[in-house]
Amino acid sequence: MSKRAEIRERRDRRRRQQRWLVVGVILTAALILVVLLVYPSFTPVGDIVQITPRAMARADGTAVGDPNAPVLIELYEDFQCPACRAFSTTTVPRLIQYFVDTGQARLVFRQYPFIGTESMQAANASLCANEQGRFWDYYDILWANWNGENEGAFVDRRLIAFAESLGLDVQTFRTCLDSHPHQSQIDSELAAGEALGIHSTPSIVVNGKLIVDPLNPNSVPSYDILAAEIGAALAGATP
Repeated sequence: MSKRAEIRERRDRRRRQQRWLVVGVILTAALILVVLLVYPSFTPVGDIVQITPRAMARADGTAVGDPNAPVLIELYEDFQCPACRAFSTTTVPRLIQYFVDTGQARLVFRQYPFIGTESMQAANASLCANEQGRFWDYYDILWANWNGENEGAFVDRRLIAFAESLGLDVQTFRTCLDSHPHQSQIDSELAAGEALGIHSTPSIVVNGKLIVDPLNPNSVPSYDILAAEIGAALAGATP
């Protein structure tokens, strides 16, 4: 082989090696992409805490109670918020029992997801459940399965598993979860909360007034404080 032919052969060999290297990189990248897209669908969702759906007097979407009640209680929450979970499993049932069920107040849930991506997707999922008339059941199952902030409790596959455990139409729910049709409502409620001066959750508004603990404005108002404010609103006076 002549010197020129030898040089040409080495050059062609290098080109072939470079082409195979490029092909290898592309195939590796494609394989990684497939794993990233497919693997989450097969990973276990973990344990799901089941709930027993409760009867809600005059439940209507994200509201419960008489729409003509003299007092409107607005509850701004983030489903990842630990204080919200405590409030929703202790104080909210008392508010419903003593004021909503008696026709004195109407309670409306407002979305205020600010902690992270899972907050926004949980808000979205709750409104997808609301499309099937199951907002309050989904509200309960979210709190029952809360395990911290941004810890994976409310990733999509778990949100879908919650819907399945409640007997929702899973395909309809999944389509809604993927398409985010309620984003404008979530954004609107976030903006309304900000306009009221809300900067943390849970925040409670009674007849348009943001309620705070007068002794500790940074804490969550107790049931007694809220009951006094609601009583004052019913009486048309300031406590």
